[in-house]
Parts: sequence; structure tokens; C-alpha cells
Amino acid sequence: MTSETVKGFRDIEGEEAQKRQEIREILSDVFQSYGYEYAETPVIEYEEFVKGNNQNDEAVSDVFKLKDKGERNLALRYEFTFQLKRLANGKKLPFKRYQIGEVFRDEPIGANRFRQFTQCDIDIIGASSKDEAEILAVVKDGFQRLNIKNEIYVNNRKLINEVLEANGIKSENKNSVMKEIDKLDKLSEKEVRDNLKKYNAEKIISALKNKESYFKKFQAYKEIEDLKKYCAYYNVKVIFRPFLVRGLSYYNGSVFEVKTKEMKETICAGGSYMVNNIQATGISFGLDRLASLAKIETKQKKCLIISIDRDKESIKLAEKLRKMNIDCMILFGKPSKALDYANSKKINYVVFIGDQEVKSKKYTLKDMKSGKESKLGEKELVKRLS
Repeated sequence: MTSETVKGFRDIEGEEAQKRQEIREILSDVFQSYGYEYAETPVIEYEEFVKGNNQNDEAVSDVFKLKDKGERNLALRYEFTFQLKRLANGKKLPFKRYQIGEVFRDEPIGANRFRQFTQCDIDIIGASSKDEAEILAVVKDGFQRLNIKNEIYVNNRKLINEVLEANGIKSENKNSVMKEIDKLDKLSEKEVRDNLKKYNAEKIISALKNKESYFKKFQAYKEIEDLKKYCAYYNVKVIFRPFLVRGLSYYNGSVFEVKTKEMKETICAGGSYMVNNIQATGISFGLDRLASLAKIETKQKKCLIISIDRDKESIKLAEKLRKMNIDCMILFGKPSKALDYANSKKINYVVFIGDQEVKSKKYTLKDMKSGKESKLGEKELVKRLS
């Protein structure tokens, strides 16, 4: 029997796990500051509900399928958006929710790509172009807090439809052509052009290469202008990108993508779509990629108490410190081993409690960075550790 993880899955612990938790907390704080409410949904759903009306989407084809003892066809969620059909039902609008959790896809693994990954989603049900700008303002604030330099790209599916129509692309081929255009980040332009030949659509690449002024003649470009205007109110800089499509077929208006020069893959993406015949908009952050990019200082473990045969006093001190929101732990045993442990865990301070400390009512505090030791009474100790 092997204890190794399944391919595409992994254990996350130590500093990496701590950093991920702090990213969750930062994003939750930003989401809540805009009025989004937290929600949790099941990891397992009925397969039919998971697939919905998007059977031909690549992500849907990669769902993990399973059966329970009752032989019911089930699946692991591959995203959160489809679950909004249930969550938003009967809610007073606008319904603003955020969600952070695990999603699963049975797809080939690669660099920065696993079969289980953490998504951080925000969505507004009952949305307008003004709400699309707010979504991008949340992105701006979130990445500022995480110290990630980024560029926000926007486009509109209605505009792409108009451009395709103007260039003679048949209605029945539009979705297929969009899917090919969406591969430009992964394939060369020549490969995409070759793929488009079967739809007699290779000329669309040249059309999409036009300057922004070319697109102003299309009716849907007005939505791009409105989005840009409201983004400016939020001091959010966005870049119009004609090639931006987003692969999921349910998008029906604006689409967004966030990139960074530090990573080839998209780090955040979304757009506008319908939920229960109500217009909605949302965006999804990939926490796994954010964790490799975020420049944040993880919270250091504050204090380790080393009990030198004074266990009762050590436990009592730890209780007092925790009540004052000072993180601490206790080790019982040899001080040398405890100090090695403190160094390995990058703990800031060590407090020794032995007979001498109990008699003098002064604790020995060691600063693990400087190596300096000092004798402090309880009030002074609390002040130093706070």
C-alpha cells in the first residue's frame, strides 16, 4: 500500500500553507469591504447539474465523475458558477457573494496546474456595466494588497460576435471560431490560422489585429466605452484586447483577464453571463498561482515557551498570553532541542521558565533574531510580545 498522493494532487503545509491562508484572509477582507457575502457549497453535485447546458465546454468535459452506493451519477465541482443557479434562486437583487474553496478537474497536469486547486470567486447577480467596473476595482484592490503587479484586459463577446459577422463567419461556426481564437495564448498564430481554415475564418486574425479605432463602428463597442468610463471612476486601468474571448460559452457580454509579466498563465479571469435569466457578472482568482506571486510577509510564530521542569507555570503563562491574542506554544523537555525547534520554525521569541524565573517572577526572554536575552516581569513581557 502506498501513501503517495494521487498524480495532480499534493499536500500543502508549513510556510506555504500559512501564506495561502493569509492570501485567503486578505482577499476575504477585500471582498467583504465591497459588500460581498461569504457562501459555501457542496464539493459533490449531481453530474447533470454540474454539466448543465455547457456540455461542449472543455472545462465541463474534464469533470471528475463518480457514483455513490445508490448508483447515482455524481461529479466533483469544477468551478462555482453553476452552483449560483441554486444559491441565487429567490434572492433579493443584487445578490453579491464570494466563495473560496477547492475545485477539481480531471485534466492533464503541468507547471502550476493541478487537478485540485483553490478558486476565490466573486459574483453579482442582477448586474450592469457599472457592476463590471466594481468587479475590476476589487481585482485592483486585491492585487495591491498582495503586491502583485498586473494588467487588466477587457473585451466583449457581443463585440466579437459583430466582428465575426462583419467578416462573413457563419452563425453555426461562431462558437467554434471563438474557441480557436482563445487558443492564441497557447498556440502560435500560424497554428491558430491553420485551425481556422476549416471554418473559412483565418482572415478573422487580421481583423482582430486592427487598431482600437476599427472597432468603434460596432454597436457593442459602446459597452467597452461604458466599462472604461466607470473603471476610470474607480481609478482602474484596463486595456482593450480584441483577441480576448474566454473559452466558456456561457459568457454573453464583457470578459476580463488579468495577466502578469512574472507568469505566462492568466492569474484571474471572468466576465458577464446569465443566471436564472438574470444578468450577472463575476471573476475568479486562482489561489495557487497567487501564492507563487504574492509578496506578503507571513505572520511569524510569535512565541515559544520552554518549560524547564515548571510545567504548571508555563501553562498558566501561555493561557494569559493567548487571552491577549499573543500566539504561543509550549515545549517540555531539553532547552537545546526546543531552541533548535524554534529556529527551524522561525519563531521570533523564546521564553524560558525554570526555578530561577519562578522565584524572581521575571521571565527570561530570548530574541531569536538578535540572540539577545533579557529578564522581564509579566507586564513587560506582554508589552514586548504584543
